[in-house]
Amino acid sequence: MRLGVLVSGRGTNLHNLIDRDFEIVAVATNRPSCGGATIARENGIPLGEFPQKAFASREARDAAMGNFFAALGAELLVSAGYDRIHDLHRRFTTINIHPSLLPAFGGGMDAVRQALDYGVKLSGATVHLVTDEVDAGPILAQEAVPVLEGDTERTLLERIHQAESRILPEAIHMLESRLGATSPTFRQ
Repeated sequence: MRLGVLVSGRGTNLHNLIDRDFEIVAVATNRPSCGGATIARENGIPLGEFPQKAFASREARDAAMGNFFAALGAELLVSAGYDRIHDLHRRFTTINIHPSLLPAFGGGMDAVRQALDYGVKLSGATVHLVTDEVDAGPILAQEAVPVLEGDTERTLLERIHQAESRILPEAIHMLESRLGATSPTFRQ
């Protein structure tokens, strides 16, 4: 299955997908200097740069990103640490990875901080289908991660990233078997 990946941060999930030999046909970013963009460049993956300030609206940005992915033949989009709401799921099957056990602590970029502030004993990672409602699409995979005494955002997030690296490929393979590798997922 030909993947398009959206990144805004360090690119750990993108790196994981590259290491596991997924066919990544394009990477889009809103932060051209982020680690994920650097990883795409270093691996010769076509990179589209879509900073919001370059577009009149979110809709214009999303249309440009969608056209970029379509032109390169993406069949499935992976929102891997992308820090903006988008509507690409209306054109492509799109999955997101979120650093919590959804539905807990969904809807924002501070799920790990929320989990620590709330005092939960378990956090984790979730891969889900993207829908119009943020972090509320059908769950494809989850893995629990214990919250240890003395955990900081950094230490807990590191263990959550390890869980993400396991469940993201599983979720992609699951979708691949359900959708079929030759089944087009782009919708006009």
